[in-house]
Amino acid sequence: MDDYRAWKVLAPSGLLLVGAGVSTAIDASTRRGSGGLLRWAGQGTVGLVALNAGLCLFGEAVKRRALHDVAERWAAAQRP
Repeated sequence: MDDYRAWKVLAPSGLLLVGAGVSTAIDASTRRGSGGLLRWAGQGTVGLVALNAGLCLFGEAVKRRALHDVAERWAAAQRP
């Protein structure tokens, strides 16, 4: 998969995971007051894992887009 196609897939996926992770972690923090240590701790952990995975995917998308832009500029500079 070339860098542009990877960027088109990774960027939205990363943003969705970041949103889902933040929502899940916030929901877990609101459940904290109602007891059930295992439930809110597990849910919070899942939320933080999703948040971090989303940040990693989005970071990879930014890298891929930068590589694509550099390759385009290099190709344009090589043309007569």
